[in-house]
Amino acid sequence: MGRRYAETRNHDHGPEDRSNLSLLSPYVRHRLIEEWEPAALALAFHSASAADKFLKEVCWRTYWKGWLAHRPDVWHQYELRRDELITGMARESLLRRRYEAAITGATGIDGFDQWAQELVAEGYLANHARMWFASIWIFTLRLPWELGADFFLRHLMDADAASNTLSWRWVAGLHTPGKTYLARADNIANYTGGRYRPVGLSSCADPVGGFANPAPKPANIAGPAPEGRVGLLLTDEDLRPETLIGHRTKVAAIAGIHFAEHRSPLPIGDAALAFTRGALADGLARAAHHFEAPATDCSGAPHRLAACREWAASLDVDLVVTAEPATGWTASALGEYAAALEETGKRLVFAGRGWDAAFWPHASKGFFALGAKIPETLEALGIGPQARLL
Repeated sequence: MGRRYAETRNHDHGPEDRSNLSLLSPYVRHRLIEEWEPAALALAFHSASAADKFLKEVCWRTYWKGWLAHRPDVWHQYELRRDELITGMARESLLRRRYEAAITGATGIDGFDQWAQELVAEGYLANHARMWFASIWIFTLRLPWELGADFFLRHLMDADAASNTLSWRWVAGLHTPGKTYLARADNIANYTGGRYRPVGLSSCADPVGGFANPAPKPANIAGPAPEGRVGLLLTDEDLRPETLIGHRTKVAAIAGIHFAEHRSPLPIGDAALAFTRGALADGLARAAHHFEAPATDCSGAPHRLAACREWAASLDVDLVVTAEPATGWTASALGEYAAALEETGKRLVFAGRGWDAAFWPHASKGFFALGAKIPETLEALGIGPQARLL
């Protein structure tokens, strides 16, 4: 988490050697681990300057989520365009063949093909490889960025709507208007230890057309969980209910559901789906133990919505609490579940995280506006030099 991380994190040694990476992203994404935990641990072992790069990487995911919370229309426009392209491939055979060559690793481009296969098999790619892959997809293969973003969402264990969609938009020159990322063969060779040196890469990266950034709106940030007796709906968006629910709230029963299949109209990868299912099972087991309450996994039911409605109907409570979802497929799906719960006389309410409330207001512009606030925001959250006492 210190200087060695800063010096080596951009290297991609392949799936056999990830020793230069933290590999925390799938756990942080599903909040099996909360963002403050690796931040506090880094400061317990390193000075703020030595841990600066690691802390910024933790906060990049927060920045993306906050930025999208200020501009949810960017996500909805992405979904519309993605669905149009997927439908269009049924009648555009050339696009379909080029797309299938890319996702199966059959383009003949050194490195790109191996990363495509690695992503499907492992559910993970090093961050630098993700950037190279996206750049080659957009500027060399001339494929729509939305289809590439969807490919990542379907297979990454750490995929979320904000960091994935906005990173692809950044490479394409849409997030920061006019600023693109161009993959270069010598850079790839350098950071892969000579494993890959692709030929024929595009030498220019002109920004692509697309939905422009709208003006930011105030981000919705929920408060703490209500006091009293409630039901708890646990989703794969946030799997640390022990710290979400305070001692003044009594959890009568717990239901769990994951929304992995809502990521895309196309099938979700085996690795991503297995990780999500395992994460939810882990969260349910911890919640049942912590709150001493029965837990039901509604994800395995033939009709999930009906199972969740039946669970809610059996509860002697007025409120069902769930962690506030960031903008994305879970937030969209929960609207339907809120309506189903209301049919049983239960109201679904969101509980927010102090981390999001502290950082998201700084995420309406570029990352560096938020990055400059990291030290004082961590201090305000109680994560500073005193973290060395942990």
